[in-house]
Amino acid sequence: MSHINVPTREEVSADNQAIFDNLKGQLTFVPNLYATMAHSENALSTFLAFSGAKTSFTAKQKEVIDLAISQVNGCTYCQAAHTAIAQMNGFDEAQTIELRKGQASWDPKTDALAKIAKELSETRGKVSDATKENFFNAGFTKENLVDLVVAAGAIGVTNTLHNLTEVPVDFPAAPAL
Repeated sequence: MSHINVPTREEVSADNQAIFDNLKGQLTFVPNLYATMAHSENALSTFLAFSGAKTSFTAKQKEVIDLAISQVNGCTYCQAAHTAIAQMNGFDEAQTIELRKGQASWDPKTDALAKIAKELSETRGKVSDATKENFFNAGFTKENLVDLVVAAGAIGVTNTLHNLTEVPVDFPAAPAL
């Protein structure tokens, strides 16, 4: 049971109200997990800047990372949200299920990314040499490796926040594995 409510616009600071208005304009709603961050004066703006920063990954590749790591971390909120976002970015449901398992049978490069993201989360960064070699052999770079760590940090924040607070999931549930 969550001991943390999802605050309404009226329950947050003026700065966070402005962020809510912007999110509502972009997404048509304020996701519960983002709203929960607004219990802090700074967390929501800090997180949005961090998670929205420039990266060497495409939006589709970021979803590969988010799905694999959210599955390892057992975050039902992020599994649901990133399944929906991944589908908006061109993955079908079967592909999102594979990505959550840390694999992608349809494409070797996507498979290498899913595998390293899963292992990175499972081992807290102690990825095997074979997995790193596979990642680089698939065409990824040192820049991508560093950006993977940053992306893992961003999804780790939301995974941890949801696992801690258990706020209601406001996306369609991800299919069970």
